[in-house]
Amino acid sequence: MCGIVGVVSNAPVNQLIYDALLLLQHRGQDAAGIVTQQSRKFFMHKAKGMVRDVFRTRNMRALPGNVGLGQVRYPTAGNAYNEEEAQPFYVNAPFGIVLVHNGNLTNAQALKAELFSTDHRHINTESDSEVLLNVFAHELDRASRGLALQPSDVFAAVAAVHRRVRGSYAVIALIAGHGVVAFRDPYGIRPLSMGRSAEGTVMLASESVALEGTGHAFERHVAPGEAVFIDTAGQVHAQQCAEHPRLYPCVFEYVYLARPDSVMDGISVYQARLNLGEALAKRVISTVPPNEIDVVIPIPESSRPSAMQLAQLLGIPYREGFVKNRYVGRTFIMPGQGVRKKSVRQKLNVISSEFKGRNVLLVDDSIVRGTTSREIVQMARDAGARKVYLASAAPPVRFPNVYGIDMPTREELVAHGRSVDEVRALIGCDALIYQDVDGMKRAIGSLNPALNGFDASCFDGVYVTGDIDPTDIARINEARVGQEDPLDETTSRLALPNAQES
Repeated sequence: MCGIVGVVSNAPVNQLIYDALLLLQHRGQDAAGIVTQQSRKFFMHKAKGMVRDVFRTRNMRALPGNVGLGQVRYPTAGNAYNEEEAQPFYVNAPFGIVLVHNGNLTNAQALKAELFSTDHRHINTESDSEVLLNVFAHELDRASRGLALQPSDVFAAVAAVHRRVRGSYAVIALIAGHGVVAFRDPYGIRPLSMGRSAEGTVMLASESVALEGTGHAFERHVAPGEAVFIDTAGQVHAQQCAEHPRLYPCVFEYVYLARPDSVMDGISVYQARLNLGEALAKRVISTVPPNEIDVVIPIPESSRPSAMQLAQLLGIPYREGFVKNRYVGRTFIMPGQGVRKKSVRQKLNVISSEFKGRNVLLVDDSIVRGTTSREIVQMARDAGARKVYLASAAPPVRFPNVYGIDMPTREELVAHGRSVDEVRALIGCDALIYQDVDGMKRAIGSLNPALNGFDASCFDGVYVTGDIDPTDIARINEARVGQEDPLDETTSRLALPNAQES
């Protein structure tokens, strides 16, 4: 999961890209990068860390030009500890291209072998984004045939990328002296939106919040399989480049990843979470009689809309019972389960008066490992709760994600191979209520009937690209980030960064 942005303007874009990346910071905190173009020359700065730490005044002054790209990285493939794998990536031919990518290629290793043996291109990192850049560059070279670049050449190159590449990808690339091209995979798994300012600046970004927060009116979403080319004069060219495009966005974007004030593929993320709360309320009633629940308390932050809607429908008081300290490290980067457990206590503090002597229903957006859930349930008991029920606005996470979310291996998922009651016993709550998969899909899908479906693979094990089997999952797990860090005692970096922490 990453956040990407591209801008074509008639004024300097460095500050604009910086501001957009701040609005996308929730999508990645490991690294950040910006590239701009002036007189066909690229100016780039990228490094590990948060946006505010990576870019200082001297760095911003060194990014001149009216066209540029930016990215915030949450790595899911390659080496998270190698600064060379921060984006954007660059190749000098044809024309000179820089690229930012959100997603994960499922055939990156096969493509890397093709690039070396057939296309005669060199890949210098373990990043699948560098692979994608070189595939696009090779196909653009073939399409342009050494002649002046035309929009039709760009679209032909993207069509060839779709034929070769598998997995999820939302891409924005800057072609030196020609303009910016953006495209999504044929299933639209990862999001991409486009907007325009009153002055005519065109912006592309992972979420609509980056457009609106920087003064750009949202125009539309880039369609699955579509390519949008914005030339240096700001003229927009668009063409469908996939043979059989279908819209299957990642359902986890709505459950957890995206900001609630974003609209993705015609669906308000906030309304999606309200709908999840409504569907979850029906599940709660079938498990715990509402008269046995004294209070509904969300586990901050992204579960709040679901918890509020659930409480309202059940007629139960909604209360804030946890206060978050926003200035401690995220649990997902702690170097071991012992430190991870300690960090939960540092990160959340209970308001004891909301728990003491009460039967409490805690609402979370999802449960992945169960480590944090178990600690939070114990915190509620320590604060004096008589009974602690736990409801998840998402179904059990039983399968790895291969499309750009660093899910743990199957064995690390608390729900894998266990019944709901076995998970309940491990977490230590008095009742555990999960959303069901079909209910989740109906709750969100009802907001846009034009959707063909969702990628809900971490919940139902169905991989929409149709090219994933257990062997592929094992191979992808071997390539997951974090393996090179000697301090990383866990096998995943995921208790996902909270979408509202940025």
